[in-house]
Amino acid sequence: MKLGIKEKAAYGLGAVGKDMVYMLSASYVLYYFQDVLGVSAVAMGVILLAARIFDAFNDPIMGIIVAKTNTRFGKFRPWLLIGTLTNAVILFLMFSAPPALDGPGLTAYAAVTYILWGVTYTMMDIPYWSMIPAFTKGGPEREGLTTLARSCAGAGSAIVTIITMFAVHKLGGSNERIGFRYFALIVAILFIVFIVITCVSIKEQSTVNMKSPSIGEMFKALLTNDQAMVIVIAIVLINCSIYITSNLVIYFFKYDFGGTSWFNSYTLFNMFGGAIQIFSMALFYPLLRKAFTNKAIFNITLGSAMIGYAVLFGIAFTNMSSVYLLFIPGFFIFAANGVLQVLTTVFLANTVDYGELKNGRRDESVIFSMQTFVVKLASGIAAFIASLCLSINSLSNQATTEEEHAIDFAKDVAASAKLGLRMTMTIIPILGLFAAIIIFRKKFILTDEKVAEIAENLKKKNA
Repeated sequence: MKLGIKEKAAYGLGAVGKDMVYMLSASYVLYYFQDVLGVSAVAMGVILLAARIFDAFNDPIMGIIVAKTNTRFGKFRPWLLIGTLTNAVILFLMFSAPPALDGPGLTAYAAVTYILWGVTYTMMDIPYWSMIPAFTKGGPEREGLTTLARSCAGAGSAIVTIITMFAVHKLGGSNERIGFRYFALIVAILFIVFIVITCVSIKEQSTVNMKSPSIGEMFKALLTNDQAMVIVIAIVLINCSIYITSNLVIYFFKYDFGGTSWFNSYTLFNMFGGAIQIFSMALFYPLLRKAFTNKAIFNITLGSAMIGYAVLFGIAFTNMSSVYLLFIPGFFIFAANGVLQVLTTVFLANTVDYGELKNGRRDESVIFSMQTFVVKLASGIAAFIASLCLSINSLSNQATTEEEHAIDFAKDVAASAKLGLRMTMTIIPILGLFAAIIIFRKKFILTDEKVAEIAENLKKKNA
């Protein structure tokens, strides 16, 4: 039974809320605790990375729990709702640090709330994406639903990217601390509302009725799915590259691009990037898909992102008098990121079919638990690298009030510090994307023809 327009729209709406929450945490938790509250950049980097190491144990276990769940409301929806409610509360608490805390107390608060945020996000993210292979059987239907969900997720990410700092200063005035608290509350409420609509509208359909596996069987199935491992490694490299930039872009505008209107330029750049990312998922990918295979599109978009980073590095050595000049590399990077978000999810969903044919198991939850983990792992690694960059180049603890937006911070920053920032934002991502291309070309075998062949074999097997 195919999903109708109502179900697809509800599923997409959940992705909007889910990625609004994720982007607020991934892109602004470092800035909030380090630049606004004054926590050490290195301490924050260690916290963000340690939380992701903890997820190495938490995420696969959550995947197993979801796989073993069997209620009258389904396998996925109960955890989707529970995870959303708890994650929304933790998100608000994370961006509402008590004013009385400082020093070690504030660092401990950041550590506890961020780790709890990761645990509760896993509760809802795994069942959300696990629904894709449970509702579809490969081919155009799966790609269509994945494209819709990723486009909506991209829209949620873009909305937060575009409006966060603008909203923070409208809600908090000259106090960014208050602004972040109220903005986090708004995002948390929207998140709950959107996911509730998803849970009410989506009726789960079982694609394969199988006996729940043991923990040993689940890990064996995951580790023997070589194609899932290839995609997992690619996702880590790609997202780490992208998140390094997203963590440092506000510092780039504040301390390198500079000028008395740096904040306006930063907002304008994010608006452009967010729009391009949405269009790339909703329009660019479908257009490219008509002319190229998914594997070819993957190579094209990685090349595009690398070109964008190279151009950005070159432009940074000009006087950068206009933000519109940065739109050129921004187009290549944001467009590639949007398409890659769709592609990696399509590839990962296809590995579920591959694993079923190869190992005799259909392990949606375990496979997609790896996606949740590796995306968060990438954000942790990226935040750690970004924090080291900020610490080494002394770009930290200069919180900005509304009145200070008109100050040119860049004029007091050493040339060597600006060079370090530029290289971290561009050269490291290029190396990461290049490694992803090499691994993908050598190890990935799930071409369009292979996916169609697997789908046909499974159809015959399950008939």
